[in-house]
Amino acid sequence: MNATARYREIADVLRNEINSEVWGVGDKLPAEPELIARFSASRTTIRQALAELRDAGLVHMRHGVGVFVSPPRVVKRLDSRDRLSRARRQRNEGAFLAEAANQGFTPSSSVRVWFEPAQDLAKLFGIGEADELTVRDRVMRADGHPVMLAVSRLPREITRGTVLEEVDTGPGGTLARLEELGFDLASHEEIVGARMPDANEKQLLDLGSGPVLTVQRRTYSGDRVIEVNDMVMSGAGYELRYAWDAD
Repeated sequence: MNATARYREIADVLRNEINSEVWGVGDKLPAEPELIARFSASRTTIRQALAELRDAGLVHMRHGVGVFVSPPRVVKRLDSRDRLSRARRQRNEGAFLAEAANQGFTPSSSVRVWFEPAQDLAKLFGIGEADELTVRDRVMRADGHPVMLAVSRLPREITRGTVLEEVDTGPGGTLARLEELGFDLASHEEIVGARMPDANEKQLLDLGSGPVLTVQRRTYSGDRVIEVNDMVMSGAGYELRYAWDAD
């Protein structure tokens, strides 16, 4: 096993112990000599593993004192009725970017765009299986740490020749551009789930062995689906929170 794999393996063991509350918030982790003996690892490897936990926000280090478990710090995904509102788009407050910033994180994202046949999504979009979809693939980060993957798909008959096929869609994002193209955004539907991540998701989100949260959002213009956005979120780094008025 190479050195990188070894320190990440140790970090995963300690991360799982923190997540399962073997070590609670404020607890001091075992000192370096104890960890060296426990894992039969070098001091450098142990320090790399602890640095990974620190960078993930799970622990903090007090110089000369030790390493302590930090309070959980998650991005809260708030009531979707407001987060997708026209008023928010007009203020150029993209849903993730605004939420993360308002909660004290420094948000960022990276975007890739490509095209693919509709295949299994053809029926949902009401198009042919060979018809093209525009795919907007994003990695969302809070304080530099990846917390969400979001892959939006739209029929290319809608996006062809527009800024929706570029990395930067401009103020207000995809939904604002759809409105400018004349689509009335009638409703959104979200399907929420949880599962274990695949290998690509584990790598992109820098996950240990825990589950991920999933949300598929379908945006309708009239009764037509014009966008499907599949989101995968770190179970330890993201919290879904919904609120509604009582009858």
